[in-house]
Amino acid sequence: MKTGAAKRTGFWFILPSMIFVLIFFLVPLVAVLIMSMTNFPLLGDVEYVGLQNYTDMMSDTEFHQTIIQTLIYTVLVTPPLFFVGLGAALLIRKTNKLSSFFRTFFFMPLVIGFGSAAFLWYWLLDPGTGYIPQLLRDLGFGAMEKPILGYMPGALLAVILMVVWKFSSLQMILLMAAMQGIDPEVLESSEMDGAVKWKQLRYITLPLIKRTLGMVFILSIAGSLLAFDQFFIMTGGGPEGQTETMVFYVWRQAFRSFNLGYAAALSVVISIALLLVSLIQVRFINEKD
Repeated sequence: MKTGAAKRTGFWFILPSMIFVLIFFLVPLVAVLIMSMTNFPLLGDVEYVGLQNYTDMMSDTEFHQTIIQTLIYTVLVTPPLFFVGLGAALLIRKTNKLSSFFRTFFFMPLVIGFGSAAFLWYWLLDPGTGYIPQLLRDLGFGAMEKPILGYMPGALLAVILMVVWKFSSLQMILLMAAMQGIDPEVLESSEMDGAVKWKQLRYITLPLIKRTLGMVFILSIAGSLLAFDQFFIMTGGGPEGQTETMVFYVWRQAFRSFNLGYAAALSVVISIALLLVSLIQVRFINEKD
């Protein structure tokens, strides 16, 4: 009887979460799947087209280009995110006044909204009023012929710099928490055996936090594949569409071309790619040492 009562109590506790997932995840997911098999115009009758939207994707060179651009961005932004976060975590992992100061200093960008951070950097890079172009002029580089965000690779590098500034602190927190979970006696024993700092890092610290390292790395990749806000605000997909990502292309198809059915099909494909990344992440987390 007690077991049955406990199960019923547990069911009532998880019921709100189940309803939330049903309403805000499963229902929209089914709706997008259905929409992806229609032409779904903004005005007019909805027509069932089957897998036509998915077959059109195979010959959509614009979409193929955004895939390449998204992958390039992912490859370029992931390493600096990872290594800046790791370096910051190594710097502040010990508890003292100096590390507390740096911890606060590195953490500050994370509390700023992503859109606000992108607008901030857009303003800082403005050739007329921005501090960065003014600083470059004061250092003797002269006036820039083109705005930093108006040409490649300046636009892409500026976005990468903003993202590293904004999100490396998240990597720092995750890695620092993993490092603080290492038994201090293990590190003390290695010091007594004559291990220098870099050998401690290579042979003790990194192997003991490899699961967190993998999780952080995969989170960076997943976030990069979903890149939209930073490019929408800072570059608008320019110059000439060279910073347009997959999600940006979905937005353009849905809200500029009003091709909602095709945009839904694109969303399904991107979701499948993210699901595969998530499965890799789950496997990493559940991997036994």
